[in-house]
Amino acid sequence: MKDHSVFSISDICEVALFTALVSVLAQISIPLPGGVPLTMQTMAVLMTGIVLGSRRGCAALCAYLLLGALGVPVFSNFGAGLSRLVGPTGGFLLSYPLMAWITGAFAEHGGGRLLPAGLAAATLINYCMGTFMYSFSTGNSIGASLAACVLPFIGTDILKAVLAGWMGFILRRALSRAGLLERAE
Repeated sequence: MKDHSVFSISDICEVALFTALVSVLAQISIPLPGGVPLTMQTMAVLMTGIVLGSRRGCAALCAYLLLGALGVPVFSNFGAGLSRLVGPTGGFLLSYPLMAWITGAFAEHGGGRLLPAGLAAATLINYCMGTFMYSFSTGNSIGASLAACVLPFIGTDILKAVLAGWMGFILRRALSRAGLLERAE
């Protein structure tokens, strides 16, 4: 039985690699009028959960947030600092560890069958946390915040979830078969 209280060296390397992946894909960013940019971060977050599983996926996103909070420019447009976590888009960022955990849990306990539900649940958490924080920090109503934070992104988020599910599942299987990925717990 594997000891779940500590991370192995392999776990730490996998967490670091996926923290870097999220950091790189965060830089693919298209600014939109509402102040919430369209980025590839969410796709990377979903893939991280699928490939690493709930525990390591969540750890990778906690590491990502910690790096950004400490001033490493890992957030979109090379942003960093605590102000990003408590600002208008902070709720989206703060949802990332939970998104990875949810997606990872669905990938671990049902393989491909339950993965679409996990992707949808994770995206819904992202929308809820992001919209609430945006509304709180800007003073906008929930309706206005939904119009700025959710409606413009539904189509692209569906596409990113499908791509993340497809690529993540293939990557997880390939890395596991090659012995390069410890089995997700």
